[in-house]
Amino acid sequence: MRSLLAASMVVLSFASAHAQAPAAKPVKIGVLNDQSGQYADAAGPAAVEVAKMAIADFGGKLLGQPIEIVAADHQNKTDVASGIARRWIDTEGVDVILDIGNSAVALALSDLVRDRNKMMIVSSAGASTITNEKCSPNTFQWTYNTATLARSTAKALLGQGGNEWFFLTADYAFGHAFEADASAVVKANGGKLVGAVRHPFNTSDFSSFLLQAQSSGANVLALANAGGDTSNSLMQAHEFGLLGLKSKMKVAALLFQITDAKSVGLKNMQGLYTSEAFYWNRNDASREFGKRFFDKVGRMPTQVQAGMYSATKHYLKAVEAAGTLDNTAVLAKFRSLPVNDFFSEKGYVREDGMHIHDYYLLQAKPVEQSTGPWDFYNVVATVPADDANIPREQSKCPLMKKS
Repeated sequence: MRSLLAASMVVLSFASAHAQAPAAKPVKIGVLNDQSGQYADAAGPAAVEVAKMAIADFGGKLLGQPIEIVAADHQNKTDVASGIARRWIDTEGVDVILDIGNSAVALALSDLVRDRNKMMIVSSAGASTITNEKCSPNTFQWTYNTATLARSTAKALLGQGGNEWFFLTADYAFGHAFEADASAVVKANGGKLVGAVRHPFNTSDFSSFLLQAQSSGANVLALANAGGDTSNSLMQAHEFGLLGLKSKMKVAALLFQITDAKSVGLKNMQGLYTSEAFYWNRNDASREFGKRFFDKVGRMPTQVQAGMYSATKHYLKAVEAAGTLDNTAVLAKFRSLPVNDFFSEKGYVREDGMHIHDYYLLQAKPVEQSTGPWDFYNVVATVPADDANIPREQSKCPLMKKS
């Protein structure tokens, strides 16, 4: 039974050696996401596991107190998420809320954490409005947003002749943001928007939408959706002949987690392009983390699960550097400390709350080139951090200092 807490409240106390003057209370981290629904594979319970990994690797103790973690399922409902977050902050002493996993939920919680002067670090919710129009000094986007993935993918496909775009868009905040961000890049680089159609969240039949795309004359079909919606639309696109090495239409999944790839299967992904912030088989450091995660969870990590580890570790470093749980001091350290780990090389936190780091354009491997069940992609290009993110002068965030 899915209860408000999804029976997932966990308290961890790790032994450690970060000797400091004791804080008045333990550092308490809350992981709030979809634990059992549409986004559970991409983040879900495994996001809690990587937060535990980061805590254990840090030493399990901070400011002389054990580090505690609680987790809950918001069921993709803003009212449920708000109720949990209020209780965590007001009565249970949670210092920071991580992951989120749903853009509508993230936008709903942003004002709450700001009013309470707490922190929210979003790893698996992608609407660019979170750190653009609706930016807050207390909210951060760590792994990606719709703008970064859209810019990374759109620029590359435009360079390969994909200049007429049709969007298949999930009809909620996340999908709308993805379509808007990618459309802006297409138009700014001389491309043409041929059409768009919006589908209900978690639908199973994409046939009518794909027929519209097929008859549009577009040479790029952009999937502005996520999770099971992306997997189902891709498999049906393959059946309709829109996706494949012989297809005249390029298919770009603007957000496509490795768990989605496993569900769809490499055979059904031929010709597919996507961009990610993390791919386990990119270099030695990513492969090492991928192996650790695989040994613990039984599969390779998604980009948002890898990002969760990085975000958790950076928060703990910020508290340690601040020497206090006072959130104003922690926020200052969180923004000023550089980020350099397996996920983010030479990364930093911008004024708008966006974690600035590189992205990677991926293309599905030919089946015969795959070396194993999780080896799906060739890394086609690295998209530099400043190219992938919304340019400073185009930001609508009032926290940004234009220069």
